[in-house]
Amino acid sequence: MAEWFAGYCSWLCDCYASFNGWLYGLQKEFTTAFIVDDRWKYILKGVQNTLILTFYALILGVVLGVIVAAIRTSYDKQYREMKNPIAKFFLWIGNAISKIYLTVIRGTPVMVQILIIFFIIMASSRDKMLCAVIAFGINSGAYVAEIVRAGIMSIDAGQNEAGRSLGLNYMQTMWFIILPQAFKNILPSLANEFIVLLKETSIAGYVGVTDLTRAGNQIRSVTYQDFMPLLAVALIYLVLVMFFTWLVGLLERRLRKNER
Repeated sequence: MAEWFAGYCSWLCDCYASFNGWLYGLQKEFTTAFIVDDRWKYILKGVQNTLILTFYALILGVVLGVIVAAIRTSYDKQYREMKNPIAKFFLWIGNAISKIYLTVIRGTPVMVQILIIFFIIMASSRDKMLCAVIAFGINSGAYVAEIVRAGIMSIDAGQNEAGRSLGLNYMQTMWFIILPQAFKNILPSLANEFIVLLKETSIAGYVGVTDLTRAGNQIRSVTYQDFMPLLAVALIYLVLVMFFTWLVGLLERRLRKNER
């Protein structure tokens, strides 16, 4: 019994020593990765660039999405009733271009798109952030267009008829009556698109943008450590996504409360 107890105590001491060694190793790795030479500033700069890139790309995506969705819904609802051949022709052209845009953008990887824009379309530009914003904005616009289009189509047709009975033309009815109601319905979906876009920007480092993921890779290249930089990047993305998901939940509850 005494021998078993002595062996058990020796095992506990070994476990405690191993645990202390593991903690010391983590502390040393954390210090090397973030404290030495103020390498935490890489992460801070990366978070800042990621949020800026996501914000402006979403704005561009919403603008493109609204335009494309308006063209497609106008074609579906008004094309057969239009009497002006010139307006009818331009609407047909716009709808055809919109369909091609949606098919190409949603059918190709976003990483390929950003490489094409950076190395081919905007090869003469040195503004890496601008190229990334345009690439992600164009990509997001295709998905926003379908979200907005679904929101417009969900509005009762009587709303359009009511606007026309008040003397408004189709564009005025769409702008003052249909779109405000549609945006209320699709705000949670747009917020979720922001979250998806936030994670997609992790490939912006392929064109030299110092986003959060690239900041972690820069620390890895200097320290030759993988665990701590990648863990920090993953945790920061997780915290950002959880925070914005919480905001989306608040928004959805507020909208449901206003509907009562």
